[in-house]
Amino acid sequence: MAEEIINKVAASGLVTLDFAEMISDEEIVVIDIAPQLENGLVLREKNFRDWLSNNQWEHCRDKFVGVHCSVDAIVPKWAFMLVAAAMKDIAKSVFHTPTADAFESALLKKIELIHPGDYIDKRVIVKGCGNRTLSEAPYVAISQKLIPVVKSLMFGEPCSTVPVYKKS
Repeated sequence: MAEEIINKVAASGLVTLDFAEMISDEEIVVIDIAPQLENGLVLREKNFRDWLSNNQWEHCRDKFVGVHCSVDAIVPKWAFMLVAAAMKDIAKSVFHTPTADAFESALLKKIELIHPGDYIDKRVIVKGCGNRTLSEAPYVAISQKLIPVVKSLMFGEPCSTVPVYKKS
């Protein structure tokens, strides 16, 4: 009779947080306001407001929306505020970010939404490998969020972790 294979990681009670699973690319929409600049340099308020109000934004519904300007132009801060206002009943969250950082910005928003109570006295591993290069910001943010409540916090994979914090 063959011995049953036991998944020791699953039985250990470890909770693994994988940033790649926390948020998918499909949840992120990036809006570039550069095409709204007159001659690639100037943003005209009336034209910009018209563009915002006449555009169909359904593709942004319940998504994380990153807004940026891809050209080197002086864009008034109110332009980004107007985009946020236009998205208020549509987007899950709006943030300013260059396209390359949209995933990480959305991930930071998702970390903000984590309920620490779900992790009280848990042994948590923040997965260290993935197909995306991330800055240290999400790792710091998840640490700040979870250290007050977890039993332990580790970095890496279940087979090889680096202890970060252990409740004394």
